[in-house]
Amino acid sequence: MNHSILVVGSSGQIGTELVEELRKIYGNSKVIASDISKPSNSNLEFFEELDILNKEQLLNVVKKHNVKEVYLLAALLSATAEKNPKFAWELNMNSLFNVLDLAKDKIINKVFWPSSIAVFGPTTPKIETPQLTIMEPSTVYGISKQVGERWCEYYFNKYNVDVRSLRYPGLIGYKSSPGGGTTDYAVDIFHHAIKRGAYECFLQKNTALPMMYMPDAIRATIELMNTPSENVKIRSSYNLSGISFTPEEIAEEIKKIIPSFSISYKPDFRQQIADSWPQSINDSEANRDWNWQAKYNLKTMTEDMIKNLVPVLKQNKN
Repeated sequence: MNHSILVVGSSGQIGTELVEELRKIYGNSKVIASDISKPSNSNLEFFEELDILNKEQLLNVVKKHNVKEVYLLAALLSATAEKNPKFAWELNMNSLFNVLDLAKDKIINKVFWPSSIAVFGPTTPKIETPQLTIMEPSTVYGISKQVGERWCEYYFNKYNVDVRSLRYPGLIGYKSSPGGGTTDYAVDIFHHAIKRGAYECFLQKNTALPMMYMPDAIRATIELMNTPSENVKIRSSYNLSGISFTPEEIAEEIKKIIPSFSISYKPDFRQQIADSWPQSINDSEANRDWNWQAKYNLKTMTEDMIKNLVPVLKQNKN
């Protein structure tokens, strides 16, 4: 590969693991990590401090490293965005325009931009939510993602921009901390189970939400980006399904490994957000177009998560 890949928002939950996996495939020097500031706990090489809202700065980084593919992960997530809706809108939308315009002007060749189950709303069918359905999001994050999907589709149809997207469910991983999303309880619960043996959940015990283990999410992202362009039939964003479960169900699975673990429930404003989202997702289009299939279930994810998180937390403590 004679060009580079730029990952914007590389310090976040997805970016941390995506950079690592892309570098395994393409080599360190071919994958440029970038974020608003350099993470203090990391000595990332091939890292650029980048404000994605600064078009000139973005263009300079792209030219400096001969970047032809951009993974745009910078965003304010659901719960955090509700506290600062105007900035969330500015960041989530203008960052997308800045990258799409580079592709429109043929400076870069390919764009990945993540959407989310937040595009759905209270009126969306909740079980096996289909690819094409009612979308009336009730959060600023969901609104920005729905509008972003329309713009991605528009840039493909109008300018032939090769943009690809996935509607991520809640993502669970052990390599980074929760990032302010409503589904992040499913990461936080593991940290509390290992460190304290107890967790107070901000959702009700029977709140079912679509989730996915991070290795599956990273694999799906790279598989979609490596799919021949003619096979990518959906240019808004693909439904993506992994595992659906409730806080009570994941707690029971954790107890099989940590029998003393206990959970209590104190729902807050995030309950209303969760209630507006689907309980399970139909991703048959992703399976049809690029053979997508999740590998992890609740049991295998819980076992792998605890096995890997214990040494991470021990190391951080030291």
